[in-house]
Amino acid sequence: MNYGDNIKQAGVKFLANADEINGKNQKEILEKLQDVSERMKKMTIAEHIEMVRSPKRMIIINFIAGLSRGLGFAIGATVLGAIMITVLVRIASSNIPIIAEFVARIIKIVETYM
Repeated sequence: MNYGDNIKQAGVKFLANADEINGKNQKEILEKLQDVSERMKKMTIAEHIEMVRSPKRMIIINFIAGLSRGLGFAIGATVLGAIMITVLVRIASSNIPIIAEFVARIIKIVETYM
C-alpha cells in the first residue's frame, strides 16, 4: 500500500462518515483527492530523479547540510558549556562548604585543560 492509497482510503472514510454530503459531491471530492495524490507522487518522483541526475548538486547540498549541522553542534556545545561553568562558579562562590569544595576542584580541572 502506497502513500496515494492511504490518502484515498482516508478520503473514502471521511466521506462515508459525512451524511450531509450527497453522492455527487462525494464523487467529485474523491476525484479531486485522487488528483492531488497523483500530483504529490509525481512531484516526489521528479525531485528524486533530478537529484540522481545531478550528483554535483546532491554533493553540494549534502556538504552544506553537513557544515550547518557541525556549526550548530559547535555553537550549542559552547553555549551549554558556558552555562554550566557559570552555574558551577556561582555555586562555588556561595560558600557551601562541601559543594563549594567539590565544584572548586571541578573548576580547577576544567581550567587546567582549557
